Amino acid sequence: MNIENFQESMYQLIVETSTNLPKDVRRAIKAAAERENAGTRAAMSLDTITNNIKMAEDKVSPICQDTGLPTFKIKTPVGANQIEMKQAIYHAIAQATKDGKLRPNSVDSLTGENSGDNLGGGIPVIKFAQWEKDYLDIRLILKGGGCENKNIQYSLPAELEGLGRAGRDLDGIRKCILHSVYQAQGQGCSAGFIGVGIGGDRSSGYDLAKEQLFRTVDDVNPHPELHNLEEYIMENANKLGIGTMGFGGETTLLGCKIGVMNRIPASFYVSVAYNCWAYRRLGVAVNPETGEIQEWMYQDGEKIDFAQPAATEIAAAVETPAEQNVITLTAPITEEQIRELKVGDVVQINGMMYTGRDAIHKYLSDHDAPVDLNGQIIYHCGPVMLKDKEGNWHVKAAGPTTSIREEPYQGDIMKKFGIRAVIGKGGMGKKTLAALQEHGGVYLNAIGGAAQYYADCIKSVEGVDLMNFGIPEAMWHLQVQGFTAVVTMDAHGNSLHEDVEKSSFEKLTQFADRVYK
Repeated sequence: MNIENFQESMYQLIVETSTNLPKDVRRAIKAAAERENAGTRAAMSLDTITNNIKMAEDKVSPICQDTGLPTFKIKTPVGANQIEMKQAIYHAIAQATKDGKLRPNSVDSLTGENSGDNLGGGIPVIKFAQWEKDYLDIRLILKGGGCENKNIQYSLPAELEGLGRAGRDLDGIRKCILHSVYQAQGQGCSAGFIGVGIGGDRSSGYDLAKEQLFRTVDDVNPHPELHNLEEYIMENANKLGIGTMGFGGETTLLGCKIGVMNRIPASFYVSVAYNCWAYRRLGVAVNPETGEIQEWMYQDGEKIDFAQPAATEIAAAVETPAEQNVITLTAPITEEQIRELKVGDVVQINGMMYTGRDAIHKYLSDHDAPVDLNGQIIYHCGPVMLKDKEGNWHVKAAGPTTSIREEPYQGDIMKKFGIRAVIGKGGMGKKTLAALQEHGGVYLNAIGGAAQYYADCIKSVEGVDLMNFGIPEAMWHLQVQGFTAVVTMDAHGNSLHEDVEKSSFEKLTQFADRVYK
């Protein structure tokens, strides 16, 4: 094999997967947008998502700032040199990271040190298998941490909240899958896709579940019972009313694929791999001699081009009186301004904000802040950044990360430093809600995965602190303009996330009765 050509082919596959959604995923998102009721938060979210898809493709920049953990599945003819292929993939991964097509996501689990090039122990994941065909089948999925954290595994029999007993049968499997969608809420960047693995052991069950995500959205399961179950889940999971970003709405699930394998008598696992709407997986057929791409996979059928709309009328997308205006916030923000906001209000931020993820929140709990945060805004974001020849930083992708990870710290940090607003996705818990009410703060929900849409709102990088934590975890000082988000937790004890969870739980209980005899 010409290994230089192969390395270039892998680089192309990585860049395409990160920046350009496949056709089957685009079709599913377009269908969801057409189903949604106009003038709702869900419709606004889907408008932002489709806008973001178009921007990422045009700019050849990451669709989502969390480019995940790269997982390759490779089928090779007998005799292919897997050692050389692995090294070429490592070089391609490092180059794509250097070029800003991937975010440096490989972190030493003991020291917390970021390798900076997406390489390290066990990363990327590369799984080889031999077959008798005369070409290489190489598939790649980039699955981010927000949706990875909503994976779930059930050991049957089990007692499931709202659904009762789930036994070791098809009906118990049905209950597990419905519960997996419910428990994800909006934290995995819904509307999403799920892969389900029935059987196996703890590890092989999850492998089988993730393998289902390599199937096309519109394929037909050859197993009649599983095909019927997939259709049942698609119909009924969308009746839970969780909706895009957990804002409520008609579409919670965009795809469900189920696989099965044998198990041992003592164990019965149902494993669910959740994937966000930014369903980044592509594949290529590669000539084993030349190393060049012969064909792209997941690109069958007519391509769905999302027209880039004019400025979205965000205010009209919120279920509030038509005369309500978008509220402009510029830091430093006063407690009085914050207490005037309520759940459902749309805000547009101009001026400064500061990024802060897991490492920053832990640091701030024990140390002084590197900047004065009184009246300021913290953005739960780990951006993709590139430095130019003059040494200036530029934002390549900057969507929100899942906020619930900061629940142990958030309320205390807001009160300690006088922070008035936090931006993220998926909402936060009771401890933060109580702190917002006591201190006078709000939680603002941005659209998960819309990394290009929000990067476009960032006009300059004014500085950075704590770079020792790595690019995603550092505190970036960002000058923004027209950064739009929705108040979903206010200073009066109200939480849209809590309301949607209660409502969806009531709907979940309707599926407790046995369906499969």
